[in-house]
Amino acid sequence: MACLHDHNCADHDCSANWSLFKHIDLPKVCALNEAVVGSVKTVFRAWEQRLITSQEWLESNEGDPELLVFIPFTSDVKIKSISIIGGADGSSPSKMRAFINREGIDFSDAQSMQPVQEWDLAENLEGVLEYQTRYSRFQGVGNLTLHFSDNFGADSTQIHYIGFKGEATQLKRDVVATIVYELMPNPSDHKTRAETGGALSHVE
Repeated sequence: MACLHDHNCADHDCSANWSLFKHIDLPKVCALNEAVVGSVKTVFRAWEQRLITSQEWLESNEGDPELLVFIPFTSDVKIKSISIIGGADGSSPSKMRAFINREGIDFSDAQSMQPVQEWDLAENLEGVLEYQTRYSRFQGVGNLTLHFSDNFGADSTQIHYIGFKGEATQLKRDVVATIVYELMPNPSDHKTRAETGGALSHVE
């Protein structure tokens, strides 16, 4: 469901304090069917800069409106809402589907898999709409894949901004992996009592 702002964003959840931009692992962001390789990275920026226009944006190849965007985070996050600013003249995306913690998704997967949530989008050129998530399902998000399957009639789809609001955990993704590794027992690290002079031996 889209949320129309009727307040001062600086005083509410849409402020920079809730923006997850700084937790996006931008060098690893990628997209399928982008007309200019790497252009997807230009659509992620701070909330207060969402309306800044530039000469770069994410656009699908002509004649094919689909886009698939993979967004990894540097720490696990909880996503409350998503904001999408699209292009003019029917080029804004009209549908969005989200997949959580699924790497390597292609268009075939996106079309056949059940998304965590999907939305019908509105043309949002002024950046005043947000799409609320089913918050309980958007916990512990290490990476997010967004599938934009169609637009409002243009030959290609344009996206000028993608933003997220929510919270991040304190642990970085690589730190979590290290902790999990350390918690896995290594038999060589655990000597038996027989090895240390005790009466018991290791039982297989």
